[in-house]
Amino acid sequence: MNILVINAGSSSLKSSLFQVVEGKVDATPLWQAQVDFTYRPEETLIQTRRRGGGWVSFPSIPPQAGINGLAPLFQSLWQGEEALLPGAKAIDAIGHRVVHGGSLYQRPTQISPIVEQTIEQLIPLAPAHNPAALEGIRLLGHLAPGIPQVAVFDTAFHQQMPAAAALYPLPYAWAEQGIRRYGFHGINHEYCARRAAELLNRPLSELRLITCHLGNGCSLAAIRGGKSVDTTMGYTPLEGLMMGSRSGSVDPGILIHQLRQGMSVEELDRILNRESGLKGVSGLSSDMRTVLEAMEAGHKRAELAFDLFIHRLRSQIGSMLMNLDRLDALVFSGGIGENSAPVRAATCADLGFLGIQIDPVLNAGSPRNCDISTFDAAVRVLVISAQEDWAIATACQAVLQGE
Repeated sequence: MNILVINAGSSSLKSSLFQVVEGKVDATPLWQAQVDFTYRPEETLIQTRRRGGGWVSFPSIPPQAGINGLAPLFQSLWQGEEALLPGAKAIDAIGHRVVHGGSLYQRPTQISPIVEQTIEQLIPLAPAHNPAALEGIRLLGHLAPGIPQVAVFDTAFHQQMPAAAALYPLPYAWAEQGIRRYGFHGINHEYCARRAAELLNRPLSELRLITCHLGNGCSLAAIRGGKSVDTTMGYTPLEGLMMGSRSGSVDPGILIHQLRQGMSVEELDRILNRESGLKGVSGLSSDMRTVLEAMEAGHKRAELAFDLFIHRLRSQIGSMLMNLDRLDALVFSGGIGENSAPVRAATCADLGFLGIQIDPVLNAGSPRNCDISTFDAAVRVLVISAQEDWAIATACQAVLQGE
């Protein structure tokens, strides 16, 4: 069985082709593609690589062509002399990451016209993400008709949160209208929980974890026995931690004030989602690497942005801790979580009273899928590489096998 995964974002797309070997999805893809629609004003960066090889450029398309312009990229898998899998039928299933599934979808689901329609209806809840997923679903449905497609929802993992964690202290009628906390990054939070159990060699059912997905978007999850009991993102991906260009949680009175001062809803939306966070505070970039480089050069606002990011991260780790009766491991994942030793060090500093103590040598050594705690620490600190595409492929396989 061969499973193609499409992970479409608001300005980028990742795709991987996985092979099922002896009943399990091989963790190393046969083929990968990465697409950046914001590379240049008139150019999309498209790169591909086959297993064991390096990245090579694929002919570019105008950014305005969007995901539909990627038809030749996917067709190259089954058409032409160098096709990896000649014939579209060589692909047995296609899995899609869909950011928002609302309250309707609590598990990966095979896509039907009704599911497709529901994803479209949920666009107002994830306007930067669900349209891209829908475009990918429709494109592959056209290019490879008859091949089953599966939606894997970022919100699904958090749908079992208790009502006290899921609801807002607003008029209950709003909750009946679907205004509640959904949570996001669930695919990676769930994967990290399972991978942590493997690394710790303990049953997932007995573990108490806090998983930190830190990238351009950031969220935490409190996981008890493999189930999410709380998370930092809410009705939209804007709530919670300070992020690359998103504000995270702020006093809603500030937003009311700005609206009363004449700011439009569209401008407020743009500022909160695209001009805040690391970018807004530092005035430089939404990329933590740029902020750290500027800090080393003495840039004061970069230092402030970093301090604010760490303060809010530590505060909300504390909030997650209150939903667990103990903590067995703190997990770092995502682009920042996996690659930024300064962020991990600052987050864990002076947490010995919680049993958290990291080894500075291990932390600085580009760790991957390992424990960076000191040998005697009561709470383990793990760095786990995000494997969203593999997790999507595995979920896709389970759906097709009726599991």
